[in-house]
Amino acid sequence: MKLWILRHGEAQPHAPRDAERELTHHGRDQVLHTAAQLIGQPLDRILVSPYVRAQQTAALVRAALGFTPELITVPWLTPESDPRFAVSQLPDSGHVLLVSHQPFVGELISLLQYGNVRRPQPMHTASLAELEGEWPLAGSMTLLGVYNPGV
Repeated sequence: MKLWILRHGEAQPHAPRDAERELTHHGRDQVLHTAAQLIGQPLDRILVSPYVRAQQTAALVRAALGFTPELITVPWLTPESDPRFAVSQLPDSGHVLLVSHQPFVGELISLLQYGNVRRPQPMHTASLAELEGEWPLAGSMTLLGVYNPGV
């Protein structure tokens, strides 16, 4: 199984609700640079947070890759989601992209690598982590690398 975890691009600092914050122009550029890292990768599905900035990020990636399946919005990819619960919701196989937020993404990567969230992975806006393993279980995946856009 291959799992990519993408933090949304730079977002507006304020909105009536955190979930309504939109990407900035800079954030859109960041996402497009990061999307280039996924060109040629065999993605089966894209799971995305319901928050606007994550939805916009996923839509940009989908368009840049020419990915035809619909985005799958799930409620367990928000900033305050529990990574332990998220691991129980991940598909058992395939090539999956998750689009979400900090601190959740850093904790999820740590949980998948080490089996705990004590050493969260630093993830800048539009950072992309690539993990691999037989199963998406706590402590069972290997972090192959993290791409940080230089935009």
